[in-house]
Amino acid sequence: MIEMKKVFKLYSNGVTALNGVDASISQGDFVYVVGPSGAGKTSFIKMMYREELPSKGQVYINGVELSSLKHKEIPFLRRDVGVIFQDFKLLPRKTVYENVAFALEVIEENPRKIRRRVMDVLDKVGIKHKARFIPAQLSGGEQQRVSIARAIINNPKLVIADEPTGNLDPDTSWEIMKIFDEINSSGTTVIMATHSKDIVNQMKKRVIAMENGQIVRDEQRGEYGYEA
Repeated sequence: MIEMKKVFKLYSNGVTALNGVDASISQGDFVYVVGPSGAGKTSFIKMMYREELPSKGQVYINGVELSSLKHKEIPFLRRDVGVIFQDFKLLPRKTVYENVAFALEVIEENPRKIRRRVMDVLDKVGIKHKARFIPAQLSGGEQQRVSIARAIINNPKLVIADEPTGNLDPDTSWEIMKIFDEINSSGTTVIMATHSKDIVNQMKKRVIAMENGQIVRDEQRGEYGYEA
């Protein structure tokens, strides 16, 4: 599903975020991306939804080389990719329902189908009863559930999460991880950058460890491997 071949990323400030990265991730994988701050994790995952382009090398999604995409083609790529952020990135003046529905409205989906799909997804993440609330009325865990609902509303083949439990307490973090596990069980690929040692060690998924812009470890049923 995802192939990276000799990927380098050099920023204008002189920082080399990725230094010759090779990686292969198959459909249905659940992958944790770990490593110290500044290791290149965020640049690595941003390559997968074309938020960043490599300075050198190639990134493929389902056989399509992302650098070759025209600007007008990028939204079609991202319909198959759901992205979840640590700080949620919800629209503050829109309700929970409106935040999630927006992802379908921009592709001009049928309004009746939008309502049915939004309510189904809100139910799946356990926040259907808060559909008419705005983000400021929700806890951090509830806001993250909304961002997950928004990310999976299009039934993406790939879900990418950048520190999705970073601002949450341990109990809420585990509730969120159960949702990710269920998403993965349905066949969706999940790639998650995280500093959560306990979650990585207990869930025993594939672990890609990065240091200084390079992959230094890639193991099935891996462990975090760093001090938290």
